[in-house]
Parts: sequence; C-alpha cells; structure tokens
Amino acid sequence: MIPPAFDYHAPKSVGEAIALLGRLGQDAKILAGGHSLLPMMKLRFAQPAHLIDINRIPELRGICEDGADIVIGAMTVENDLIASPLLQAKVPLLAEAPKLIGDPQVRNRGTLGGDIAHGDPGNDHPAISLALDAAFVLQGPKGTRQVKADDFFHGTYMTALAEDELLLAVRVPAFAAGTGWAYEKLKRKTGDWATAGAAVVMRMNAGVVSHVRIALTNVAPMAIRVKDAETALIGQPVNASTLAAAAQAAMAQCDPAEDLRGDIAYKTAMAGQMVRRALQAAAARCR
Repeated sequence: MIPPAFDYHAPKSVGEAIALLGRLGQDAKILAGGHSLLPMMKLRFAQPAHLIDINRIPELRGICEDGADIVIGAMTVENDLIASPLLQAKVPLLAEAPKLIGDPQVRNRGTLGGDIAHGDPGNDHPAISLALDAAFVLQGPKGTRQVKADDFFHGTYMTALAEDELLLAVRVPAFAAGTGWAYEKLKRKTGDWATAGAAVVMRMNAGVVSHVRIALTNVAPMAIRVKDAETALIGQPVNASTLAAAAQAAMAQCDPAEDLRGDIAYKTAMAGQMVRRALQAAAARCR
C-alpha cells in the first residue's frame, strides 16, 4: 500500500528538531532508520501528518567515552556498533548483539535510538539496555533529562519519551574487569524478530554470582527485567540447579502474545531456554 500524504521536514540541528516537535505536536513522527515506522505507514497503521527526518543531525551519531560511561548517539547505526573498537573493549555485548539483528542492509540503516524509542517488545535493544543498566538522554523544550532503562519502557509502543522530546544518546557503564555477558535469541530465520531472547550481564566472585542483570525480548508487552531470576542466582554458583531455578523464575514473569512464532506455552518455554543459554555463556566469560 501507499501511505497517505504527509509533510516532510529535515532539521539540521537538535534544537530545530525539538522546535518542530513542539510546534507540530502529536501530528508528527520522528524518522530515524525507518524500519519500523515506514512499514506501519504503508499499511496505514500509522498516519502522521508530518515526518521529521533526523538523519541530517551529525551530533546524534558517534561513540565516545565519558568518565566511567560509554555514550552512543541515538542515530548510530548497528554496523557502527559492531565495528566500534571502543565498544569491543569496554561494552562488548553492544558490539556483538547487533550481529543478531536483521541483515547487513538493515544493520546499515537501523539505529540504536530508533530501536529503543519505538517501544516494540520485539526489538532487541530494549532488553539489552536493561541488562546493561543503560540510561537514555532525552531533550525537549524544557531541557535535558536522563531516564534509566528500568523506568523507560511502559508497554507496547509506550515509553517515557514525551511527544515533544528527542532521544539524544544512550549512556552505558563500561564493564568492570571480569564481567560476563551474552545475548541469546531464538528466531525462525535470518532477519526475523525474536521468538524469545535473553540478555545477561554478570560478575562472579569466588565461584558465586556477585552481580547479574537479566532481561527478556518479546515475551511480554515490553522488554522486561526478570529480577526474581536474578535473585535466584545471587550468592550461588552457576550449575544445573541454579540455572533451572533462574529459568523457572524468568518464565513465571513472561506474558507473551500468541502469534505465528508460537503459542504462549511455547514462547514461555523458549524464554526459559534462552535464559539458560545466556547465563551459561555469560558465566563462561567471567574471568
């Protein structure tokens, strides 16, 4: 299908983009990589009167170090995450996980910020950002604020981002020495959304888990952090018993929607399996 008519805007600065958002209000949508918005427009599920293309704003791209944090511009594309020596050294989960997203063409256009701001439970970066304890830098007419990933996702396509705000950057704490990490994703074919996915960041001390964050993709109305599964592991070794306990606790928090990827029972079971795999892979990297 062909989308309905809309006015196209191409601001060249953050200030100009925010001014447009403030003036146009709920009739406007931000265009980043376009992989989510444009298909919805073609199907007429989304019918914005105004499209604000932020691809010409250079300060929204790039990866840098700021104290103990790594800061990634919201318009940084997946392939730039994969290729970044800084991410490979400081936050390797953010360099490796995008290899499971889409295909090379998608990764060359799809952006970190677009994946997060859309609020789709099937997108990968929301769960990854929860596991990484990320914070999102938002700017609107009232100034700049930071929102932790734990507080950002409210439901399907619902986030803490206000209609007149722009996601500027993602701030992620650099990994401490000995941090293990993994993102395990079950999908039907290359380029597909996850049937279920699990992101894990973990540290161990004297053979037991001292820190762990676990988050799930596409098994609830939004990406979720499974704190009961984390609690089951803290102070415990990683073995068959504790893996089973963590997987069971994660499954208890799942609330997936039935679709072509599987029914509720199957998706819930696969979430448990992804948690097991991610925990095992992360534990193997703890050194």
